[in-house]
Amino acid sequence: MPALAAGRNGLLTATDVHVSDYPTVEAMRWIGQTLERETRGRLRIRLYHSGQLGREAEAIDMARFGAIDFARVYSGALNNAFPLTRALCLPYAFDSVAHMRRSMDGEVGRAVLDGFSGRGLVGLAIYDSGARCFYNARRPIRTPADLHGMKIRVPVSDIFIRLLRQFGANATPLSLGEVYSGMETRMIDGAENNIRSFHSSRHFEAARYWSQSEHSYAPDVLLLSRRTWDALDAGDRELLRDAARRSVAVMREAWDASEAAAREEVLAAGIEANEVDIDAFRAAAAPLLAGYRRDPRIEALYAQIRATA
Repeated sequence: MPALAAGRNGLLTATDVHVSDYPTVEAMRWIGQTLERETRGRLRIRLYHSGQLGREAEAIDMARFGAIDFARVYSGALNNAFPLTRALCLPYAFDSVAHMRRSMDGEVGRAVLDGFSGRGLVGLAIYDSGARCFYNARRPIRTPADLHGMKIRVPVSDIFIRLLRQFGANATPLSLGEVYSGMETRMIDGAENNIRSFHSSRHFEAARYWSQSEHSYAPDVLLLSRRTWDALDAGDRELLRDAARRSVAVMREAWDASEAAAREEVLAAGIEANEVDIDAFRAAAAPLLAGYRRDPRIEALYAQIRATA
């Protein structure tokens, strides 16, 4: 029996800021069920969803130092500590969900996951996070000029902070859990995220305008504490890595169904949705994109991403 299983009675801990039925939570729950079945109960996962263990930045540190085992986090939250993840967050790097999935299933995904080694983490899987778009309480966004003067929540990521400034908005870094109250109190005017999170977080109750900018398809990442990995024997490591790999299909199936349902429900609730001038947004984002591409590591990954378009 591996040292970890002996020390914790085989119970592993996992965290996700999203709600219980969110696709990434369902994927991690599936991993736990698979481990429990394949080891006849010797390995199990206790899953803390809905941000019960705090914000994503805290989850990353807890996993790095072994306080928890698994952390599902948004790639934007990893940009500063793990530079290769910046390639996944660049504006208009991906053309669609299908394009993003092809890239993550190939060399780009493998390179990013390998990039966590040596920093206290093991990269296990890359999950969808949909098309990130703008929503707000003031007006439709059709061009970057419509964002001028607006306070828009962004993840705590330099790329997104700089991107919103390129668009003319006042970028306001906040954790996901602070967005609803921020809009209610008018500390912020809106945010940017995928429509599944827009629905599950109930942000559509405070922000009545949805603008289909699709400025990023930055995915989520499933991470494991390196300390946990080192405590497992070879057989359990292989079982865990295989379960994580297979969980991607589980997550994608749940994502596709729930994203469509979320869109129907927010539109039925009276949300005003509009298309945007994509060319105008691409042009506004171009200087930021060019700046990040000066890094040879990012440029190499970006070139591979575009090659799979």
